[in-house]
Amino acid sequence: MNMKKNIGNDLEFHSCYWTNSMKTGGNTSRAQRVFRPIGNTGRAVGLKAQTLKTSRFICAAQERLSPPSTVRMASKSSQFLRSFGYDLLLGSIAALYVFAVPYTKVEESFNIQAMHDILYHRHRLENYDHLEFPGVVPRTFIGALIVSILASPIVVVINLLQLSKINALIAVRLVLGCVVLSTLRFFRIQVRHKFGHQVEAFFVILTALQFHMLFYCTRALPNILALAVVNMGYAYWFRGNFYTALNCLVFATVVFRCDMLLLLCPLALELLLTKSISLWGAIKYCIGPALLSIGFTIMVDSIMWKRILWPEFEVFWFNSVLNRSSEWGTHSFHWYFTSALPRSLLAAYPLFLLGVLIDRRVLIFVLPVFSFILLYSKLPHKELRFIISAELICSSCS
Repeated sequence: MNMKKNIGNDLEFHSCYWTNSMKTGGNTSRAQRVFRPIGNTGRAVGLKAQTLKTSRFICAAQERLSPPSTVRMASKSSQFLRSFGYDLLLGSIAALYVFAVPYTKVEESFNIQAMHDILYHRHRLENYDHLEFPGVVPRTFIGALIVSILASPIVVVINLLQLSKINALIAVRLVLGCVVLSTLRFFRIQVRHKFGHQVEAFFVILTALQFHMLFYCTRALPNILALAVVNMGYAYWFRGNFYTALNCLVFATVVFRCDMLLLLCPLALELLLTKSISLWGAIKYCIGPALLSIGFTIMVDSIMWKRILWPEFEVFWFNSVLNRSSEWGTHSFHWYFTSALPRSLLAAYPLFLLGVLIDRRVLIFVLPVFSFILLYSKLPHKELRFIISAELICSSCS
């Protein structure tokens, strides 16, 4: 007992500081004391572990009772930045594009007009623009409905403040951008789990430097509405939930863009050849969601168009069977590889090719996307937005 008392008297408080220790599921602050032995150093060396544990426990308890507020705030802010810093960066760039260029491209005119009619005409379908100006092919209202519902509280405030409709257009674009970037965040997290933090960081940097992805993510094109679902499919693919990934692509194909079939088929074939899924499993788990998706789009769009309609089937018939999309211009077979992808990916394009050569892990992710672009190249009418869903895989492989 006397020895313990002497040793306790010979220990002098030296310094106290806060450290953050990373644990699974979040950050936990832990106070630590550092003691310096004085006097009889030999006795301090022989101090029992129980005495040290008791001293540190008391010190830690005192620290937790009155932690410095500045350190606590810094810890919370750093935790927030670690969780959402990348999203803030990409979201800020996308928002900058919205405010710089808020107006409408002709390719997105249907969905923008549909969102306007849903927000301002609501249930009065006879006032909807598409019944008078249906366009070349019908499009689904499902994407416009989802975005309009999410943006409706903001539009209500805009109307109460009697602001112009351009503000409602900006609000709709920002909401659409949030939807697409939230799915991009889910994909980015799976990239981190699959390849590590450094790959995730460079993926974000490359995406931020590229113009088209962050510009188009706020444009109400059918390709972008499909992209939000395809991003989810990519994320589940990286995660190993293969049937869920296929179902995401099935929904995107049936509802938003029938040409996503060119991505769905190579991916399903690769998963079958690598025995990641079975043929019976694909039929069992994908036929039901496909039929539900078809029924859902027919139900919604038949009401909105006032006739029995599956929009993407008519689009498929017009573009693929009749091949009338070539009336809007054609490009050579190699245009996607020699013009579209280099302009879109910029520095990521040569890095993507290099990544395929030096890291065999990415090859299994590249092959379905490469097949998708190759198959799409067979169609004479080409636009960059048609293959924008391939950019994420290319950037992650870069």
